[in-house]
Amino acid sequence: MDEKPIRKTPTPLFFELPAENEVQNEKTGKCILCPNNCIIKAQKFGKCRIRGFDSNLKPIIPFAGKISGLAVDPIEKKPLYHFYPRSQILSVGFYSCNLSCPFCQNYHISTKVDQNAKTISPEEMAEITVSSDTIGLAYTYSEPMIHIEWIKETAKLLRSKNLKNVLVTNGYINKEAGESILENIDALNIDLKSFDENFYTNELGARLDTIKDFIRLADSKAHVEVTTLVIPGKNDSEKEIEMIASFIASVNSSIPFHLSCYYPTYKYSIERTNPVKVINLSAIASKYLEYVYVGNTVLAENSTKCPSCGNLIVKRTGYKIEIMSSFSDKTLDSKICSNCGSKLNLIL
Repeated sequence: MDEKPIRKTPTPLFFELPAENEVQNEKTGKCILCPNNCIIKAQKFGKCRIRGFDSNLKPIIPFAGKISGLAVDPIEKKPLYHFYPRSQILSVGFYSCNLSCPFCQNYHISTKVDQNAKTISPEEMAEITVSSDTIGLAYTYSEPMIHIEWIKETAKLLRSKNLKNVLVTNGYINKEAGESILENIDALNIDLKSFDENFYTNELGARLDTIKDFIRLADSKAHVEVTTLVIPGKNDSEKEIEMIASFIASVNSSIPFHLSCYYPTYKYSIERTNPVKVINLSAIASKYLEYVYVGNTVLAENSTKCPSCGNLIVKRTGYKIEIMSSFSDKTLDSKICSNCGSKLNLIL
């Protein structure tokens, strides 16, 4: 009888032992994946609840491959509007997070680890993705980058099979780890939750500059889109949206920008965002950026138009997507507007 293959846990990465003068009379190690740079006691985990050390101070990632969700989604749901529009992608979710967002819309999986959840190996995930008849795999739902070892192995396998890897992330990662995870990533949606350092520090337990640096890095390696959840009284001023849009434009003015309407959840009871206000804010962002969209509302018109001449490129009605027939295959492949000849930031 054939024996089942032994499932191997990915090798832990981005751990180190601190210098002797950093700790006294206590066995500790350090995780250097993200700017939390957690000093972790033996048999404990860092802020993310995922990465830790055993009793001998050996790095451990016992929840690698613990899956919180697996589903086929429209690529637009990530949201990615300029990366193979109208395609389907398999989405895999994990547990926990390295931030502490009080408005988290996935708090039921980002604030805990289910030790009894099903474990899927990178090899198994690659097989499932191949059989899903989609363009590839999106690492999403909760923060994926704290599971960097599993993602790196899975993404490498999928790249070898000509499938796409998509990362939906808060962008809170140290430079070396960020460069490492991007090796086989094709597209990202990165949250830029505010442009106020105090908001990031006091509300989320993070640093704004790290996310800005990762957006710059990711844009140099892959297709990037950015999302800001617009929260009343927190980050919904015209000045703040203007600063966010101006920053994104300084990286690349053709990065698609998604302004998403907030609704009360988890620890926030602030009333939901007025969609009309977000639509007005999108007009401000459009002064700096070529492509701006409004999410979490049916009121917004989110079709993609040529930023130079206004020619309709991709028509969107909810998740009904139509690539306009006025484009020849040659024009689509070269990402050129058929009306004016302008270059488009669109992958088809």
